[in-house]
Amino acid sequence: MIRARMTSRLAGLVATVFVVTWAATAVAAPSGPPIRIGGTLALTGPLAATALLHKIAGEIYVEELNRANGLLGRPVEWVLLDDQSKPEVTRTLYEKLITVDKVDLLMGPYATGAIIAAMGVAQRYQKVLIHHSFGMPHLAKYEMHFPAAPFGPEPNRTVPGVVFDAVAATANPPKSVAIVTSKFPSAQFQSAGARDVATQRGLKVVLYLEYEFGTRDFGPIAARIKDANPDLLWVGALGLDGNLVLEELKRLDYSPRRHFHLFPAPGPLVVAPEAKNALSSTFFEEHPPFTNNPVAARFAATYHERAAKAGVPYTNVDTQAAGSYAAWQMLEAAVTATKSLDDKLMAQWLRKNPVPTIVGRFRFDGPNNYGDDLTKVKQVQDGKWIVVWPKEFAAPGARLQP
Repeated sequence: MIRARMTSRLAGLVATVFVVTWAATAVAAPSGPPIRIGGTLALTGPLAATALLHKIAGEIYVEELNRANGLLGRPVEWVLLDDQSKPEVTRTLYEKLITVDKVDLLMGPYATGAIIAAMGVAQRYQKVLIHHSFGMPHLAKYEMHFPAAPFGPEPNRTVPGVVFDAVAATANPPKSVAIVTSKFPSAQFQSAGARDVATQRGLKVVLYLEYEFGTRDFGPIAARIKDANPDLLWVGALGLDGNLVLEELKRLDYSPRRHFHLFPAPGPLVVAPEAKNALSSTFFEEHPPFTNNPVAARFAATYHERAAKAGVPYTNVDTQAAGSYAAWQMLEAAVTATKSLDDKLMAQWLRKNPVPTIVGRFRFDGPNNYGDDLTKVKQVQDGKWIVVWPKEFAAPGARLQP
């Protein structure tokens, strides 16, 4: 990818860089012993609905690599294990991948708890860890980790800021907010930040409530939300949390005026009738300007087919699948640029060089290897997630609905 010719405009540069990735037919087929890339995903447990999207994206990328020249002319094998949505299992499995399976490279798991567990193992063995969904940058002290979730160094401040900017720009901006959040680390961290940012902006926080990760009975929480009757409901959701909250609110004959869900499983929420006009954070959705990138458009076409076969309820590429794909792009870029599998060389290159991806241009020269916060706000409209804020990234003709 890095050998792509530069053009006079950035759009041309990005398109050219990505076209090289897909120009597989003119390259000799990979040969020799496979390069083995090890990682885990939450194939079972509370995070499985979202981790499945990362599995599909990774499989597509590895297949595309092997249809081209692989990595360094060798085929690629993804050694994928099930961490069961448990950080302690993740830790053990990454030890196994390095010491028993003898993988050449690592790819990070899904979700902050698992990633921080894997990061500790990677640090012990001085392995590069690229990951795609870590939401607590201040904890990422390891110098050889690299995030494909571009939250920036302070998402507890910047993510709520983008969300509150979006709703403040409407004709009837909210004056009060209720915040309910999972105690899952990143959701709790960013939701606590939302409470602070709301207060600083003059929004009245009428409810702040935390619940245990894995909670399935949201009846009492829904009753508290209804009693608080906020202008904006913020759910620090993971997976199906948002769906369960809305279902309980429906049983109470209550519909929140506006509701935001932090890290939902995108498919189940977008197809739920009670989730009409739901808001969430995102880095990528399947519409222009994001799909103006030819690689993003081609990935989306393949993803539709694979997601449908896997029974995914929403087959459009969203921030989860795109972030996972971007992580693989980062790994390929580092291997190709250094012409090696040396973790230290790859880490040095990544810290010094930005990487263009379908999500955007990533840089790793900020605090704890974080660069810019690329957060956008999306909304469920006509059965699809579309970006509505900032306006320059909104779907054509779209605006935030009340």
